[in-house]
Amino acid sequence: MPIREVIEVPDPRLKNVASRWEGNAAETKALAIDLFDTMRSFPGCVGLAAPQIGEPWRAVIVDVSGHKKARSCHGLLILFNPEVIRADGAEVAREGCLSVPDFTANITRATQIVVSALTLDGERVIEADAFEARAILHEIDHLDGKLFLDRVSSRQTDVFRRKTYQ
Repeated sequence: MPIREVIEVPDPRLKNVASRWEGNAAETKALAIDLFDTMRSFPGCVGLAAPQIGEPWRAVIVDVSGHKKARSCHGLLILFNPEVIRADGAEVAREGCLSVPDFTANITRATQIVVSALTLDGERVIEADAFEARAILHEIDHLDGKLFLDRVSSRQTDVFRRKTYQ
C-alpha cells in the first residue's frame, strides 16, 4: 500500500471524533498496512492514528521497540476501537506529533494504563507503562479529536518550537 500524506494543523479533520471501526478483514488489513507504511516512513516515529492520514476511524498504530524511554514494550500494536479501561499515575514529559510539526510541549499523562482493543488477531487487553503508555494515550487522543496542544497547561511555559537539525 502507498505511504499516505499526514495531515497537519490547522486541518479541521484533526478535531473530529473518529467513528467506530466496523470494516471487514480485507479493509482492516489494508488500513493497518497504510498506517504501518506511513509510520515507518518517518524515522523515530512511534505512533500514528487513522485520522492523521485522513481516515475517520478509531484505529492506531504504536511501536516503541528500541526507544530509550520505553520500559514496557509490546512491539508493534495495531489497535482498532481502543478503549482505556484504567489509567493511573501522572508524569509530565515532552511530546511531539507529525500533525503538529513545528512544536513540542510538556504534557501530563498517566504512567500506567490498561487498554482493550481489537487487533488483527482478535480482542486484546494491553497493560502498558511509561513511554509506551504515553504513546498509546497520545494516539487515542487523536481518535477523540484532541491534539497534544489541547492538553498543555500553559502555552507560555510548556510549548516549544521544534529544533531543526541541519
